[in-house]
Amino acid sequence: MSNYFGTDGFRGEANVDLTVEHAFRIGRFIGWHYGKEHKAKVVIGKDTRLSSYMYECALTAGLTASGADVYLMHVTTTPSVSYIARTEAFDCGIMISASHNPYTDNGIKLINGNGEKMEDEVVSAVEVYLDGKSSEAPYATGETIGRAIDHSTGRNRYIGYLISLASHSFSGMKVALDCANGSTWAMAKGIFDALGAETYVINNLPNGKNINRGCGSTHMDQLRRIVHDNQLHVGFAFDGDADRCLAVDERGEIVDGDLIMYLCACHMKERGELGNSKVVTTVMSNFGLYRALEHACIGYERTAVGDKYVYENMKANGHLIGGEQSGHIIFGKLANTGDGLLTAIKVMEVMLDRKTSLSELTKPLQLFPQVLRNVMVTDKEHALNDPEVQAAQADVAQRLGNNGRVLLRKSGTEPVVRVLVEAASEETCRDFADSIVAVMRAKGFAMDS
Repeated sequence: MSNYFGTDGFRGEANVDLTVEHAFRIGRFIGWHYGKEHKAKVVIGKDTRLSSYMYECALTAGLTASGADVYLMHVTTTPSVSYIARTEAFDCGIMISASHNPYTDNGIKLINGNGEKMEDEVVSAVEVYLDGKSSEAPYATGETIGRAIDHSTGRNRYIGYLISLASHSFSGMKVALDCANGSTWAMAKGIFDALGAETYVINNLPNGKNINRGCGSTHMDQLRRIVHDNQLHVGFAFDGDADRCLAVDERGEIVDGDLIMYLCACHMKERGELGNSKVVTTVMSNFGLYRALEHACIGYERTAVGDKYVYENMKANGHLIGGEQSGHIIFGKLANTGDGLLTAIKVMEVMLDRKTSLSELTKPLQLFPQVLRNVMVTDKEHALNDPEVQAAQADVAQRLGNNGRVLLRKSGTEPVVRVLVEAASEETCRDFADSIVAVMRAKGFAMDS
């Protein structure tokens, strides 16, 4: 069986890796799967990239051909589709987006009726169907053919929900918003304006091809300049589908997901809202985060990379906050997925509650210097399991002791092994990372690039 879906949906270059035929057949299967005992009800959202309209049409055709009713939220965010799926009794939701990737890529994210990433067994069944290894879904006929229904009201309900969560007026706060020419382009300003902020909005003129191009949460320089040069209080950058958010403090310094989790967890603890729950991170979180959480007497757990694994841990153990360095932050009582707009509102809440600048709030967390080497290899498994490579990693770990860490992991999409070293100085990080890469090269695993 082919593995079409990764931890964040079926993603690839539009009409190369992910074709319009794939989208039609996914729609066919989902409409049939959820329509066995009742008329299936599916909500669809999309981001602003050129191919999203094509996939929306193909999915809608497949779903309605199998008898499902399709509710179209049009350009909206992934977390809004999650919210509407779980609050309006939909069988499932579908988001068309490749997140922070360039416009030439796209993706299909499947969301269950609880607003969570789709169960593995359903995803596996979809993949079997795409491979032609299961029976064809029957076509609906006559009055059983499905309908396509405008559901822009769902997007408005989600916006109202976010506004209702704010515990303060944002009056007097000067806020920059980088919409990445993506899903928040017509939402972010309205939300912050409604809450009273003086907004400075950039990259909110999507043309289908400029999503994430030199902007958003993966390209922060423009936002940093806007905040610094205009003496703003804070800036927020979203990715293409707005399930991520990174911030910029009043000095123009980046506040990543680790720092956001730290300041929000500390605030929750001070307000008695954290209880016995822990902060759920991934193995890529900075060593400095763990030291700062320990100093604040807040527990933490580590998962594999991917907000899917963060959410699964939170759900299984009752934890209330978790996320990734990249800005996928999940607030367990309020959402079942990372939500960039919600994250921005929560950061504003902490600043206003504490009457403190963002730089002061994050000061107790000193991030460790970090060096990441992406090594092209001939065989990921052999490279990771080689005794000499493992010995080199163990030697670095021993020499770092409690003053850093080393991590080797394989990429899920490329022939790459990632070598991450954190230590007290960048020079130490570079030296230790290069020593491991040298062993991989000497053993013939590393390819010249």
